[in-house]
Amino acid sequence: MTDLEIRLDRLESRAEILALISHYCKACDDRDVPLLRSLFREESWVRSADGRMKGEGLEGIMQMYRKRFEVLGLSVHWTHDTVINFDPADPDRATGEVFCHAEAVRNQQVLVGSLRYEDEYRRRDGKWYFASRLLKFLYYVPVQSYAEALASPLRQRGYEVPMPGDYPESLPSWTGWVQHYQPEEQQA
Repeated sequence: MTDLEIRLDRLESRAEILALISHYCKACDDRDVPLLRSLFREESWVRSADGRMKGEGLEGIMQMYRKRFEVLGLSVHWTHDTVINFDPADPDRATGEVFCHAEAVRNQQVLVGSLRYEDEYRRRDGKWYFASRLLKFLYYVPVQSYAEALASPLRQRGYEVPMPGDYPESLPSWTGWVQHYQPEEQQA
């Protein structure tokens, strides 16, 4: 492919991946199981960093979502910024990070969450799909606890036992940012 063809393919691919991400939110919020199934392949997986979600292979993923849908009521997902990086050695592979907010009713409790997906995308037969999705929560809390929970390290409260948020404290940039403001001789 020429440089122009590569650039065009990446622009089209970026648009298709953004549509894939939007279709995921729609499928989850609308409980559109056929649409959700179409976004993954047999070799795909979905997990959450806290270990509560784990689906391996297409049927495993669909069973995991079935269990989620059984306890979830209304849900609304919004995606914000999305970072997509194309593999320079493989035009059919990309990775990404998707920044989101969600509101949901789980077991009759209204919850709000801020989350990120770490994704791998693959293209097969001209169509992009999720090869993997790793879900991480900044917070997932009952709406009435939001103000207090955001200032607490225990920001995952949607389940029986409160847990720390999956990020930002685990990020090297969060714990190491101050080194970038030290004089150079102190950095060595």
